[in-house]
Amino acid sequence: MAQTWSVLAALLFLIFSLVEGSAYNIVNVEAGHEAVLTCASVSKLYLIMVTWEKKSNASCSLAYRNDLNETRKLNCSERMMWKYTPDRDPALRIYPVNLSDEGNYTCEIASDMGNFHFSSSLSVIVPPTVTLTSDKSRVAVCQAAAGKPAAKISWIPASNNSSEEEFKHGNGTVTRVSYIGWVNSTHTTVTCLVTHPALNQNLSLDLSYSSSRLHYPLVALPASVAAMSGVGVLLCLIFTFRAFRLRKLAHGPPVPVATENFRSTPSHKNTPEVNPHVSEENIYQNYGAGNKFMNY
Repeated sequence: MAQTWSVLAALLFLIFSLVEGSAYNIVNVEAGHEAVLTCASVSKLYLIMVTWEKKSNASCSLAYRNDLNETRKLNCSERMMWKYTPDRDPALRIYPVNLSDEGNYTCEIASDMGNFHFSSSLSVIVPPTVTLTSDKSRVAVCQAAAGKPAAKISWIPASNNSSEEEFKHGNGTVTRVSYIGWVNSTHTTVTCLVTHPALNQNLSLDLSYSSSRLHYPLVALPASVAAMSGVGVLLCLIFTFRAFRLRKLAHGPPVPVATENFRSTPSHKNTPEVNPHVSEENIYQNYGAGNKFMNY
């Protein structure tokens, strides 16, 4: 009876290995999440050893020996471990996964029924960083930075005046930038749609905002001009008033030493006679308005 169950278990294991071995297991996981690579579940009674290997520049291997109940790890990250107990379900767990974990992995099981291989391909998805900006000329710029795979960008409303650039990075990520001109459009709001396996994101932007930002300095400008104008008017009034006083003093009654009555006074005969033909302009030719201003 025990021999019959052993034969049936071996047949089931062979069928399972053929079905699984003929297919290539592809696993897509977002960066920072958990990646689980499955292998065949085995019975502890028939398991001898199970080994996970990753082919890369520095090969990584994680092995378990049933007879010694021992696990060994070679050139593998601490983020790589058994998901469950390897003698029952030797699934491989990687957490948190990153771009360096991408590649092909092989699970090999050795049992008293033979050796069996299972292959998996791990691909890491990186969501892009999405931004939407505009400039003064009303050109909207939508950027999906450092995504893997590259994101797709579209616009609402759709326009034929769009262009796109793509930049590939050394780590396998891609940045896409889409530009759209909105100068002649009656729409003030533009929406950027970014499609990616890790996210679907929509960003909207009011393009009239870029022009309205210039409105604030213009609103503040009259107040500053008014303040400066008020100071200017005040200074102008002060200088006008002083100039008026200077002109009034300059054209007022002559000083006593320059009058004819002063010359006709008998008690001042020694005073030099003033020439009556000298004009008033000559009388004030040595008169300094500044001196009068100082005395004022």
